[in-house]
Amino acid sequence: MDALVAAMEKEMELQQSYLNEAVQTVYFGGGTPSLLAPDILQHLLTCLRSRFAVAADAEITLETNPDDINPTSLQLWKQAGINRLSIGIQSFFEEDLQWMNRAHNAGQAKEAILLAKAAGFNNITIDLIYGGPTLTDEHWKQNVQTAIDLQVPHLSCYALTVEQGTALEKMITKHTKEDVDTDKQGRHFEQLMEWTAAAGYEHYEISNFAQPGFRSRHNSNYWSGAHYLGLGPAAHSFNGTSRQWNIANNALYIQSIQNNTVPFEVEQLTQEQQLNEYIMTSLRTMEGLWLPKITQIQPGEAGVKTVQQLKKAAEKYISQQLMTLEKDTLIITPQGRFLADGIAADLFV
Repeated sequence: MDALVAAMEKEMELQQSYLNEAVQTVYFGGGTPSLLAPDILQHLLTCLRSRFAVAADAEITLETNPDDINPTSLQLWKQAGINRLSIGIQSFFEEDLQWMNRAHNAGQAKEAILLAKAAGFNNITIDLIYGGPTLTDEHWKQNVQTAIDLQVPHLSCYALTVEQGTALEKMITKHTKEDVDTDKQGRHFEQLMEWTAAAGYEHYEISNFAQPGFRSRHNSNYWSGAHYLGLGPAAHSFNGTSRQWNIANNALYIQSIQNNTVPFEVEQLTQEQQLNEYIMTSLRTMEGLWLPKITQIQPGEAGVKTVQQLKKAAEKYISQQLMTLEKDTLIITPQGRFLADGIAADLFV
């Protein structure tokens, strides 16, 4: 752990010129960063501030699991400069947590939120998973209602997905675990939109719901195409025209950094890729796809032609009330959100 932290500190030095703007958000994520001692988190933040222009009001998020949360850890995280917590709740029911092989139990899930609020963390987001085989409609309603009753200001809610090559996929193939029910997932998503809207949450991105003023500034930067720098093994960075990602192997990452080389692969994005990424990310948000942005990415006559093509491709979705065109902006409707990725893919250049 010491060697990894030292390497990340060194990487900050090596990557100091990557960002030319003030840093508005810092996100400790990927794996379980809350395993790092609070003084190490504080040290990393101090190192960041010494090498980058970190805004005084920067949103600084720590991903954590309920079983890592206690009054002492919360106080130390606060002192370290963490001002937002992302808690991997997943469910408030024991059978779901056991099915997902989570380390925490249902009691810890609720207690973690109460402890965080008591410690003065007002900016909290939790993850919830819907559509799993053990999650009934009634329990899904109770999961969402519990979050609303606890006044959690931000919810990230995801349909359970079965990734290729995972242990879950193998178990489902062997019929030792039940497969996901897509009809149930659709029903749960529809209910989620209804319940959160009634409780005053903005459905500002397909999977994200926030009380006014509590959107994730960090994730919003991804969706708006802002530049970002990732530090550590497997971390991704983006500067507007290229994307790069560090090697995932810890030992090789450390060794390379010690030799003053950041071990990354890089992909130069073509104009077509930049356009399609903007189409994909913008259509996931409530702000939608602002057509003049297309001509910024693709200047001249070609950009004007692409805008016309997009309007033409969108007509069938507009006629089906799955999308609207308002003041040069294409926005997916609540009914269309079920099909957002498919609609975006159909509009790709």
